[in-house]
Amino acid sequence: MSAAPAATPLSDADYHARARAVLDHIEALVDRWLDEDLIDIDSHRSGGLLELSFPNGTKIVINTQPPLQELWLAARGGGYHFRFCEGAWLDTKDATEFHAVLSREGSAQAGKALDFSA
Repeated sequence: MSAAPAATPLSDADYHARARAVLDHIEALVDRWLDEDLIDIDSHRSGGLLELSFPNGTKIVINTQPPLQELWLAARGGGYHFRFCEGAWLDTKDATEFHAVLSREGSAQAGKALDFSA
């Protein structure tokens, strides 16, 4: 297990733009999957919080944390914190990339392979 590298310093505006882009991407992807009849994940967004509701009743919540400049992900498999480091959102404990964790947790909760990669 490797430690996450130091966070890349971001202005508040840059943090908000990068975090918003992540949430926008996830929403667009979930909408596309619904249109393609791949999986019916309901998404609900309120400000910096995005909630994904899976057909089996489980949820994944992605939340921005502006004071810490982090993204937080809560899933059935656990809670994760991510910082923007060297061009990617990396887990603060083991440096795993955000989309890889979301894909793993989303696939587990959906019961089928899902790729949330950017």
